[in-house]
Amino acid sequence: MDLLLEAVYRHYGFDFRQYARPSLRRRLTRRLSLEGLQTLSGLQERLLHEPECMERLLLDLSINVTAMFRDPSFFRVFRTKVVPLLRTYPFIRIWNAGCSTGEETYSLAILLREEGLYDRTRIYATDINEAVLVQARQALFPLEKMKEYTENYLASGGSRAFSEYYVAAYEGAQFDRSLGDNIVFARHNLATDRSFNEFQVVVCRNVMIYFDMSLQNRVHDLFYESLQRLGVLALGPKESIAFTSHADHYDVLDPQNKLFRKAR
Repeated sequence: MDLLLEAVYRHYGFDFRQYARPSLRRRLTRRLSLEGLQTLSGLQERLLHEPECMERLLLDLSINVTAMFRDPSFFRVFRTKVVPLLRTYPFIRIWNAGCSTGEETYSLAILLREEGLYDRTRIYATDINEAVLVQARQALFPLEKMKEYTENYLASGGSRAFSEYYVAAYEGAQFDRSLGDNIVFARHNLATDRSFNEFQVVVCRNVMIYFDMSLQNRVHDLFYESLQRLGVLALGPKESIAFTSHADHYDVLDPQNKLFRKAR
């Protein structure tokens, strides 16, 4: 496994060497089976000679479990505790790291539009995987998911009919194109890339649970560097700033929904 991950890093630049090993093992085993191979050495050879195989593996290794207004309590608290802070800025920059296919990004856009802040906001939505970014830019989601997403939206404090934001099209739900006007989708690798701007909010939920402690620390350094003073960091329910070098540098805005404000 170490040799395969090193080969992927050297040949393609994707660094999975510090991802949590149990998760990596499961995903590599799945890819072995789907490729009809018996050994990791065989998979490594195919990866190095067939970029299409690397694209398939990248989809396996990227964490793409997402939903619109996932964990509604987070968005409800974001409305009550973060939005009032954002109102104090003339222009707002938000980094949605690990955005996957864009459901969380568009949820933030809808929330900010309802709060009257979207016109002065730029959301930078990044992911390691270009394939999911292509999907995200389309703003086209499965129609059968709309019932679940509507329930999440209402539970999050949504104030309109959720159906106003999309139309049934192309066997899916096509969301209002104007929601993407202030979103920049771009590739960014949390394991290797640097900060690229200063933000009032960094949202990275349910991503670092797949990293080992060393990579988690690197990403926390990156987010701390990227947040302006008094900026807000949003993590997933199973993630924390505890035991990081920046644990004392944040005030807790909401412990249950893992919202932290950079204090110094």
